[in-house]
Amino acid sequence: MMRPKAKYSFLILLIIILLGIIGPWISPHDPTEANYDAFLQAPSTEYWLGTDSIGRDQLSRLLYGTRVSLTGALIAVSITVVVGTVIGVSSAFIGGVFDNILMRIMDVLLALPEIVLALAIVAILGPSQVNAMIAIGIAFIPYFSRLTRGATLAIKSSGYIEVSRSIGSSNWWITIYQLIPNIINILIVYTTLLLGMAILAASALGFIGLGAQPPTPEWGTMLGEGKDYIISAWWLTTFPGLAITIVVFTINMLGDALQDIFDPRSLNK
Repeated sequence: MMRPKAKYSFLILLIIILLGIIGPWISPHDPTEANYDAFLQAPSTEYWLGTDSIGRDQLSRLLYGTRVSLTGALIAVSITVVVGTVIGVSSAFIGGVFDNILMRIMDVLLALPEIVLALAIVAILGPSQVNAMIAIGIAFIPYFSRLTRGATLAIKSSGYIEVSRSIGSSNWWITIYQLIPNIINILIVYTTLLLGMAILAASALGFIGLGAQPPTPEWGTMLGEGKDYIISAWWLTTFPGLAITIVVFTINMLGDALQDIFDPRSLNK
């Protein structure tokens, strides 16, 4: 039976995803259309969350931004999971000099905070939503590859792996049919938590102008556009900030709940 924490966090996240999907159809206004007769208008019956400095409806931009932010984070995490899993599993299975060289490279990258590494990559590739996704995906690879390598080493020494090797099973067969099914729980939990971290990183890049470029409605970009009006137009930063907070908190709660579910020791709590 699903625990309440997992059930409610999953339900909230499902609603947020649904809003991201149907956002373009339920938005009251065009999120990129300027209306200079209604610039910096406070929340009202016409503009529920107010308007920005060129009169764009904040509610419409927030709804569109849900899709942009979630999609960007999902793509970035997908890059991390695929590349990180390949690196971690390959390093653990091959071992030796290959493992040492690969892990020393990962250690060097781990020495840099992920946001600094992402900034460096975006500076090379150029500011855009696509490049921000690539940069974030690469920045988290060292963490995920280390996690996958550790889990693989723990399973690699198990008796049933040795039996499979003794009967001539290939590394590919062992990886797909015995290794991955035994570490999938760990990967799911960490991937969920990584999704929240990716949303924060994407918002940070958008805030400083290195992520999604105007007029694309992205939560971090919206925060960056509203920072100059934080006193006179509080709604420009409050609502995007709340959206980021709610989504990241919900994802972290879901990840924590999944960890409790997959950890056998949690049954005794």
